[in-house]
Amino acid sequence: MPRPSTPLLSGTRIREVALDIIDRDGLDGLSMRKLAAELGVRAASLYGHVATKDDLLHEIANEVLERVDVTGFASGDWRQGLVSAARSYRAALAAHPNIVPFLAYGPARRDSSLQRLDVVHGALVTAGWSRREATMIAAGLMYIVFGAALSTFSSGFSTDPSVYSGRYPHLDRAHLLPAVAAELDHDSFELTLAAYVRGL
Repeated sequence: MPRPSTPLLSGTRIREVALDIIDRDGLDGLSMRKLAAELGVRAASLYGHVATKDDLLHEIANEVLERVDVTGFASGDWRQGLVSAARSYRAALAAHPNIVPFLAYGPARRDSSLQRLDVVHGALVTAGWSRREATMIAAGLMYIVFGAALSTFSSGFSTDPSVYSGRYPHLDRAHLLPAVAAELDHDSFELTLAAYVRGL
């Protein structure tokens, strides 16, 4: 049988298909055996491109985090830098919510995370914050972003009005929240982000 003109495997293709599996089946749904099957190869073939599943997850995480935009700090306005970085971070996580728990463990040795954190930290220190304060501010921003990415407040309510009626007088319209969850979650994120930056 002749060799295919295009190789079946490449690092890029492996990461793309693995992320598709994570998006569809969750983190626990990704296995090297399943990934190999979807790529049409044997599992052993993958190990020429990636040593372990954990290494593969770090590579995927690195690519997801490359979408986080920290160019807003270049203007010298650290407030605008924080806001634009947080918005793009949330958007990157929202595109692939199933990998968020893996990303939430911190920057680890991921180059994309560390490069962006370096920009944030440097901009804050240049603006006059101490190194400790800059670390705390970056950590606080991550709490806001990951909190928004890991959960939806508005979707967590029942659409059955009888759950709230007569028992929780101040939640008499809570059954309407799931229908506008995306809008409310977005606005809640923006409110929290604005309050955080204003408070700083």
